[in-house]
Amino acid sequence: IQDRLKTDEPTVFAVEPKLDGLAISIRYENGLLVTAATRGDGFTGEDVTQNVKTIAAIPLQLLADQCPAILEIRGEIFMPKQGFERLNRQALEKGEKTFANPRNAAAGSLRQLDSKITASRPLSFDCYGLGEVSEFNLPNSHAETMQLLKTWGIPVSPELTVVSGIKALSQVYDDI
Repeated sequence: IQDRLKTDEPTVFAVEPKLDGLAISIRYENGLLVTAATRGDGFTGEDVTQNVKTIAAIPLQLLADQCPAILEIRGEIFMPKQGFERLNRQALEKGEKTFANPRNAAAGSLRQLDSKITASRPLSFDCYGLGEVSEFNLPNSHAETMQLLKTWGIPVSPELTVVSGIKALSQVYDDI
């Protein structure tokens, strides 16, 4: 990276907001969702495959004629603010306990033993990176890779943007 900083060419950055939800790894084999797990302790995560399969934003099968035989995507399961407010309103109307914040609501929803409860919750997902990928000719940049994943039906941040130089990076930071 030091060599890149010595050039006159501005550094190009892919920028997207950090979501506060539950980190998840989703594994596709031959385009089919086979496993989903939480980050856990960094080595061993909790298997939440059945619950993840109920989240409408996450494709059960990739929309791709050609994709890696093994594709592990990493991202964040979160609850949008409107969904969180609606969920808490419904809980109050039923005399039930409300959630403290959207992150707790998302994590609690994903860890349900009954996947029907998870399916009823307003959960969403954005991919922010890759884990294991079998041999496949992926693009060279993060932004191009995210765009490819998007064409396969995988949600990525709609706020993902590419900027050139520190001034532009600072402006995106200020905007966020």
